[in-house]
Amino acid sequence: MELRFAPLFSGSSGNAVYVGCDGAHILVDAGLSGARVMQALEGVGVPPGQLSGILVTHEHIDHIRGVGVLSRKFDLPVYATAGTWAAMEGKIGAVAPKNQCVIEPEIGFFLGPVEITGFSTPHDAAESVGYLFELDAARFALATDLGCVRDGWMKYVAGADAVLLESNYDPDMLQAGPYPYDLKKRILSRRGHLSNDDAAAAAVKLAEAGAKQIVLGHLSKENNFPELAMRCSELALNAAGIVPGEDVDLRVALRDSTTGIFCVGAGLE
Repeated sequence: MELRFAPLFSGSSGNAVYVGCDGAHILVDAGLSGARVMQALEGVGVPPGQLSGILVTHEHIDHIRGVGVLSRKFDLPVYATAGTWAAMEGKIGAVAPKNQCVIEPEIGFFLGPVEITGFSTPHDAAESVGYLFELDAARFALATDLGCVRDGWMKYVAGADAVLLESNYDPDMLQAGPYPYDLKKRILSRRGHLSNDDAAAAAVKLAEAGAKQIVLGHLSKENNFPELAMRCSELALNAAGIVPGEDVDLRVALRDSTTGIFCVGAGLE
């Protein structure tokens, strides 16, 4: 079986990622309306009713807006840490008790043949996680909403064949932009978001550890441009002797639409 992933939406206004194979169909976050997420899933050939479950990274609205709707409509289990479940209370509506699945960071579990491990991430949320997916020898990691590059999460992501990596903002655009001071301070903190420069440094480490596909995601609409994020990582990779397009497939996930279907260990379909 082949492990696949598809960023359905990836940005500060909403996030959702499909991960799956013939034996399991998994949605990570549902940060837009249930209708938008359903439409996006259909667009990549996955009927929402065939989902095995929804994984939640953390309780911020750009990651959970459609979670409750989808769970209720299709009777889907929702997987999140205890801290995230507590923080989601009152935000996603009722979820059937049988579908409230609590996970523990660093402890793996299976959905069909896919082994999933949540790993703690440095973000200003109750108990946020990223996810590592393993199917046979194929490994895909989702690492967004990261305040800094830290060994704690990098040890789970390094060695993955493919990574969806946050490249949220350009520091100069953020500092000169319209955000209030407190919000700028939050984004810049070690529990905020990953800058283009930090993402570029992480991309080098990931490529050196064997990653063949890196998709930059969760770009800010106000404080970044896709071309800027891409160029920053390209320069860092080239400086390290790693050639984008040859040694590693480097892409940018689209903010408001599906980027495409990636096959782990291969190029974009």
